[in-house]
Amino acid sequence: MNRLSALLLILAAVSLLNGCQTQGPVRDVNYAPIRPVLPPPAPQGNGSIYQAGYEIAWFEDIRAHRVGDLLTVKLVENTSANKSAKSSAKKDNSNSISTPTILGSTPTFNATGLLPLLSNQDNTLEFELGSTNDFSGEGSASQSNALSGNITVTVIEVLPNRNLHVRGEKRIGINQGNEYIRLSGIVRPQDITPQNTVESTRLADPTISYVGEGMVADSNSMGWFARFFHSVLFPF
Repeated sequence: MNRLSALLLILAAVSLLNGCQTQGPVRDVNYAPIRPVLPPPAPQGNGSIYQAGYEIAWFEDIRAHRVGDLLTVKLVENTSANKSAKSSAKKDNSNSISTPTILGSTPTFNATGLLPLLSNQDNTLEFELGSTNDFSGEGSASQSNALSGNITVTVIEVLPNRNLHVRGEKRIGINQGNEYIRLSGIVRPQDITPQNTVESTRLADPTISYVGEGMVADSNSMGWFARFFHSVLFPF
């Protein structure tokens, strides 16, 4: 009964944790859009028909250039990297000393009692030694990434050189999971097209992340116990 009670408690805890999971995507406050700066109040009684900051421009450029303006970024990321290395080393050594001749004869000696391996009486001073070392190693690595799509961000700051600091987040709630696309970077006004779009490769200091959470993302990740055997903590 004690084991059954413990099992029921564990199942209840797991069910409670599953019920506490967030169903919809969660907003990241660091990527929240910024409100546009309001123009100063127009002076009253100046006799003018149009007030500064409140006029409607008929032929104004629609490209983003103020804080709070929207800008569509086209994600066209495609990176590929390859690396290979190969090395080899080989070394041979040999040393030999022939038996010397003294007064026309080759000296020999009997090492009985000193070295049991040299127990015969015809031991000479001849010496020979050889060694060979051989090493070879080879390694290669390759990685490629691709990301395409669109995300509309807001201008959060206009820098002194008129470049635009943009930032934004797209949240997508899909069955059994949520996906997030977050982007920030600096855009030159010259790189913005007349359709108010810019390619992600034109961003300076870009930060682009595409992450997911939920059942599908959890099933695609390695558990903590398996990660232990793939970490530096595992000595074998």
